[in-house]
Amino acid sequence: MDILKRWMSAEAQRPGGARRNAHRGPRPGGRRTRRVVLYSPGMVGFGHIRRNASIAQALRCTATPPTIVMIAEARQAGALPMPEGVDCVTLPSLRKEADGWCRPRFLEMSQEEVVAIRAGLIRSAIKSFDPDVFIVDHLPLGAAGELSGTLEEIRRGGRTRCVLGLRDILQDPETVRETWRKQGTEEAVRDCYDAVWIYGDPEVFDCVREYGINGAFAARVQYTGYLDARERLAFAGNIATPLLASLPPGPLALCLVGGGHDGAALAEAFVGAELPAGTTGVLVTGPYMSKPILKRLREEARDRPRLRLVDFLAEPAPLILRADRVISMGGYNTMCEVLSFRKRALIVPRVAPKVEQWIRAERFRERGLVDVLHPDRLSAEALSVWLDRDLGPPPPFSTVVHLDGLRRIPHLVEPLYKSQETETLGLGTVQ
Repeated sequence: MDILKRWMSAEAQRPGGARRNAHRGPRPGGRRTRRVVLYSPGMVGFGHIRRNASIAQALRCTATPPTIVMIAEARQAGALPMPEGVDCVTLPSLRKEADGWCRPRFLEMSQEEVVAIRAGLIRSAIKSFDPDVFIVDHLPLGAAGELSGTLEEIRRGGRTRCVLGLRDILQDPETVRETWRKQGTEEAVRDCYDAVWIYGDPEVFDCVREYGINGAFAARVQYTGYLDARERLAFAGNIATPLLASLPPGPLALCLVGGGHDGAALAEAFVGAELPAGTTGVLVTGPYMSKPILKRLREEARDRPRLRLVDFLAEPAPLILRADRVISMGGYNTMCEVLSFRKRALIVPRVAPKVEQWIRAERFRERGLVDVLHPDRLSAEALSVWLDRDLGPPPPFSTVVHLDGLRRIPHLVEPLYKSQETETLGLGTVQ
């Protein structure tokens, strides 16, 4: 962070600032294909890498598909299916604690050591691969600032265009503004990024207005619309086939708790809920649920033949497609999946330490798209009542929320491939 700040300060003293004087230099001869790198910080669940995998698929389906490298934590990258033409550079894992600090998830090393390893791997990959476009998910300077040195080198080279991708809702406005002030987010976006893609719909949540984004930051914002999870079925393969084949005919109630690290309460309530007659229940506990809780859930489910527990499913889209009802937390990807497959859903969002999921769930509830249960009211009985209700047909999501993000992103990236000079990109709107 200090290195990047010093570099920004020096560049800012030049006439016109760093960005207006950055030109793309010539690339080595013989290069025929476009190249894109997508970075996922990891730390909590699989949301970042699933989002980037969907974007990679959309880019690979264009008339001139780029060669793509995903930078992500090793166990996440190895667990998910990837489109053809995509490979991974993997990083040792970090875990984000409740106090906001990052710590190694597996290695018996200090945070500083693991972050240094990750930063070196990222810098080397970018230098060797020399991408046309670098798409960063969520954190402009990466986990624990690990992208600082890479962004410095990218801007000195002047050939790679940088995009910051943000989910629809980050946190409540006051917290976002204070966090951005402390971390220098607006300065980082101004000096390091050519575009900011918000994977959402401003009719649901207008980040520019609600977060008070202005100046160069606001000028680079483009709303993509939400990301349609149905597109992932094309490369889901046969991942869910054995599970789907083992399920008896009849209605299916599906419970999803994200990565599982904070989904124990919802998982336990679902296991204890009464399923309607003829209904099968499937609980996907996630890879990060603690072993003692997982053991207890298995014991509780042992005498319930129509209840299945799945530790992890690399691609849940086929299972969501099969489900009649979904009970889940309120993470970005899960909500996109509910909307994409037009499922009746009960959302039990996380409300602490962040209220992001609660805000998202409430915005969708206000539009009649989902039902919402505050976690303070969560119980097996509450889930039983919802599962037994006659909810009627699902609402026509596509008339309420834009789900065309994966169709729009290839059009948004095209100017970044072709432009020979860094330029300010205008404020985009969902059409």
